[in-house]
Amino acid sequence: MTATPRADGIDVRPITEAEFTDWLRAVNTGFLRVPGPSEEEIEGRRRQFVPGRHLGAFDGGRCVATFRSFDQELTAVGGASVQADAVSGVTVTATHRRRGLLSRMMARDLAAAKERGDVVATLIAAEYPIYGRYGFGPATWMSEWTVDVPRAGLDARWAGPADGGRIDLVDGEDVRKLGPELHERLRRTQPGVITRDEVWWKLNTGALRFDPSWKLPFFAVYRSASGEVEGMAAYEVDDHWGDAKQPLNTATVRWLLGATPAAERALWQYLCSIDWVVTVKSGWRAPDDLLPFLLPDPRAARITSLSDWLWVRILDVVRALQARTYEGEGTLVLEVAGVDDLTGGRYRLEASAAGASCTPTTESAELTLGLGELAALWLGDESAVRLAALGRVQEERAGAARKADALLRTSRRPWCPDMF
Repeated sequence: MTATPRADGIDVRPITEAEFTDWLRAVNTGFLRVPGPSEEEIEGRRRQFVPGRHLGAFDGGRCVATFRSFDQELTAVGGASVQADAVSGVTVTATHRRRGLLSRMMARDLAAAKERGDVVATLIAAEYPIYGRYGFGPATWMSEWTVDVPRAGLDARWAGPADGGRIDLVDGEDVRKLGPELHERLRRTQPGVITRDEVWWKLNTGALRFDPSWKLPFFAVYRSASGEVEGMAAYEVDDHWGDAKQPLNTATVRWLLGATPAAERALWQYLCSIDWVVTVKSGWRAPDDLLPFLLPDPRAARITSLSDWLWVRILDVVRALQARTYEGEGTLVLEVAGVDDLTGGRYRLEASAAGASCTPTTESAELTLGLGELAALWLGDESAVRLAALGRVQEERAGAARKADALLRTSRRPWCPDMF
């Protein structure tokens, strides 16, 4: 696509590689970071440059709004991957608000994603009210826990897992070798998880650095009794001491992956057993995480943050609903209210444990809902009954919301462990 100039003289278009530094300066300005990017940051982030996927709005040659998207895979209910258009780096400079710049960039990107055949678009919303008008809805949530270690009731001199497994400290190179396979194993079972590419693993192990203030964390690996890697965590520890030389250190988890409950239990017990650590901060966890109930006293873990996390926009209703699995059996006719010309219409979903079909239909709708509400129901996190009570879905036939819940809700909540 070419530039789209308007009467105000602002062009919205893909940037060239020569404009990347100006584009990055605008991104940093929007996110309240140091506006002048360092050479290290420029060269590092230039690795992510894909022609046509970085958009900018230009006023008199200055970049005043930014938008980036990239290829991603998202795990649907049941473990299948769907192709996603991941949206990131979205800013509009404060001097150029209320001119439709975000709408113009979003329209270009979503149209291109639809043309590519992407099933959904994804993003992490910095502010809640912005993205609903483009058809996105919060499809996963995140919780952060703070554990008071002395109160937790764990053995302060824990010597290792009782199941025959073991915890090993490793370096970044080991993580780059072992992590991708473990992550893929988790991704096949956990709805909401997104792909981690090679750049992610390099950035998070110190092989590639954008931020000069980044510090290398500790890495712990859990191996089962058979020697299989089933869990991994990255964490940092501060240096804080109180009166009379009492340790008051905090271990902060950057990320923790457990492919099995045994791996999660062992890693949390390890983190709570580190000498001098009296507080453990969990990092981004699922809203129904096992963590508090792995402790003898679950009240030792308190939620310090609970928020919406991964937002999803359905681009292809048929493929999205056919990609996931269903524990129940039945049919449901949905009227999906689109926000643009890309998505919307009436669809008949016929689902069972054996598979699902979804087809456009002229049958009378049983449930009317928007794209954002469909996204939350599609990943299994939300209740149609609750949405109906909030007035966000409308029952066209009595009992349709309960019917939708029986088909769409999952026994465990979806979770996205990453920000992008």
